[in-house]
Order: sequence, then C-alpha cells, then structure tokens
Amino acid sequence: MISYMFALCVVGVCCRDFNISLPQNIQALNGSCVIIKCRFEIHEQYDKNLTESAAKGLWFKDGDKTNDHLVLNSTDPQPSRFNGKITGNLHEKNCTTIFYNVSSKHTGRYYFRIESGGLKYFYTMNTSINTLPPNPQCSCMWSRRSLRCSAETLCSSPPPTLTWSSTPRIPLSESSRLEELISDLNFTATHRQHRVTFTCTITYQLQDETKTAQDNITLHVQYSPKNTSVSVLPSSSVLEGSSVTLTCSSDANPAVNYTWSRESEGQMEQLQTGDTLTFNRTDLKHRGWYYCTAQNQHGTQNSSVMLDIQCEYYIQPILPCHINYQLKVNYKMNSYDNVIGENVYTQWPQNIFEHVWTLHPHNMSVYYHIK
Repeated sequence: MISYMFALCVVGVCCRDFNISLPQNIQALNGSCVIIKCRFEIHEQYDKNLTESAAKGLWFKDGDKTNDHLVLNSTDPQPSRFNGKITGNLHEKNCTTIFYNVSSKHTGRYYFRIESGGLKYFYTMNTSINTLPPNPQCSCMWSRRSLRCSAETLCSSPPPTLTWSSTPRIPLSESSRLEELISDLNFTATHRQHRVTFTCTITYQLQDETKTAQDNITLHVQYSPKNTSVSVLPSSSVLEGSSVTLTCSSDANPAVNYTWSRESEGQMEQLQTGDTLTFNRTDLKHRGWYYCTAQNQHGTQNSSVMLDIQCEYYIQPILPCHINYQLKVNYKMNSYDNVIGENVYTQWPQNIFEHVWTLHPHNMSVYYHIK
C-alpha cells in the first residue's frame, strides 16, 4: 500500500515555492529493487538555475549530514553508497529514483536534495522504506464478472509475472497489467464455476533465486436447478404388493425444494413434498406417471418416471391325478382377492405339460391342460 504526501497551495496566492511529492511509505522486498516516485518544485526565482547539465540530485538516509547520511549522488556514484540511480529528468523536476539489491540496510527515512548552480535545497519532507523478508504476497477477489489478482508494486528485473490456474481445471482467458501487478479474469459465472477454486501465482526473479506467492478463491455461484432426475428402487416395474421408493435429485444452488405429483385422469394431482416418495404396499391403482418438480429462487425443473405395477398369478392343482390332469390358475384381480383351491399339489412330472391356456367364462379362472 502506497500513500502520498503533497504540499498544498492556497488558491489565489503565488505558491511557486519549494515542495516535494513522495510516497509516505514504500514496501521493498529483500533481494529486489525499490522505486521511489518523486517530483519536486522550486521557487520561481531559481528556474534559470535548473538546467540539464548542472542539475544534481542527492538522497540522504536518516539525516542530512553528507559524510554520514548521503547514500546516492546522481553525478558521483561510489561503491560505498547504495547501488541505484535517479531515473527521472531533474531539469523537468522529476526525481524518481531506483535502488537495487535491497536489503535490511535500506530500511529508513529518505530525504532529497537538489543542487544546480546557485540552487541548493534540502527537502525536509521524506519517505520511509521498509524492507520485507523474501515472501511476496498476492490477493484474489471476485467482483461482478471478473476475478482480480493483485500484488504489491515491487521492483524486480525481469518484472514479476502473474499467472492463473483452477481446480478443477477450466480454460482461462486473462488480461494482465503487469506494470500495476494486476491480472483480471473476465467471464460470466455459471453453474460450471460453482465450487471451482482459482489460484493466482506471482513470481519474482530475485538475483540468484525465484520467489513465488499464491492466493486462491473458491467461487460459490447461485443457479437454477440442473440435471433433475428420478430414480426408482428396486425398479420402475414392480410386483403388486411390494414396496417401491422414488427418489428425486437435482444440481442447484441454493438447495431446491422437491414436490411430487402424478397424472390422474388427465389432471395433475399433487402428492407430497420431499426428495423421496415411498409406497410400502403397491396396488394396481399406483400405476402411472409420476412427476418431480425441483425449485429454488432462481427457477424450476421437472423430471418424470412411469411406474408399472405387475399383477400376481397363483397356480394350484385342484384335482387328483387319474387319467387327465388339470391345473387351475387363479388370477388375482386385486390385492384383496382370496386364493381359490383345494388339494394343492406341488410336484408334477415336467414332461407331461402341454402349454395350452383357456379362460373359464364364469369365474375368470384360467385352466392349464395336461396330458
């Protein structure tokens, strides 16, 4: 975070006086470089003294004594001082400066002095440089239709890079502004990005080592029901009298409410709510189409299934075996019919059956004729 201090002028009053614009605080990463953005102003009477050939900029650290506190002279670099240079044009009142190979010894308050012919001025307004361990940081945030990754404006050569990745992996299209250490991912979030984790990585080349930092964000996208379906256990075709359970599922955020209904004589009959519908003892009247409606605040989606109830058949012998044998098959019209039959025989020679079925016209019984 960089904040600036400015010397202000009163409107209507000539204020061509000495003042300077500097960051109040600068965070510098150990092993990288640091840039001090700097502009200054002088009293108008000294404009003629400020020339490109004569202008000289000096930086002092933690004091104003030349022998003890001078760390950079734009015209007289020395090995005992800090490695750096003034990149701004002094005659245009630009004192922007870069220091290289930052370490803990760079921590402190910095003062600027301008000299050019008869112009000599020491600016008491200063900037503070704080050096950090080589652990860069970046942060991710979601705003409307974009993900933004940002990091501290730290100086390094080559410049740092910002990259994106996601889990699960999806195609990413990014736009970067590396000079501001900002990278944006622009997209319209859908259910496919729900619970996807995006990771931003910043990489610095620091002298003989590479330093990286990461931050991630997991999106929580709200959307209407998707992929609504009905499953049936044990099967959508069951024997009457057995139990059957219909289960509805849907992909949605927030969670949906389920409503069951069935088609009866051309009309929709609402049955109950909840994700399951159970019949403990099925009957022929349960046969038909069943519909599940999944709904949340963003929309609805339906799914249906046909429940088929199969009839039961009972085969019973009714006569003893003399010359011809006959098996009577009673057709249960519903689950409340009684089984008809006496003299129940359970074992018959398998090779004497002739597959001929006839329907008795009076009692709705079926006869199976045996040779």
